[in-house]
Amino acid sequence: MTRYIGLAILAVSVLLSALGVVYSKHESRQLFVELQTMQGKQDAMDVEWGRLQLEQSTWATHGRIAAAARNKLDMVVPLSENVRIINE
Repeated sequence: MTRYIGLAILAVSVLLSALGVVYSKHESRQLFVELQTMQGKQDAMDVEWGRLQLEQSTWATHGRIAAAARNKLDMVVPLSENVRIINE
């Protein structure tokens, strides 16, 4: 009788262990899929970041700022006779 009880306990233990392995593998696969998705999003954000940096450098060029100063603010480069150098 005790032999059958021990065998039943062993069978239940093996079954629970197998279920644990299946659950663990399933969870691992789900996490791997999530990791792949997140890495894809990171790659897309890296591309967007590079594009934004390029756009910022284009907007901040010296010629563009000078043109905006001339056109929007009516600024001009002063004539050399109007420039005074002050030494401290």
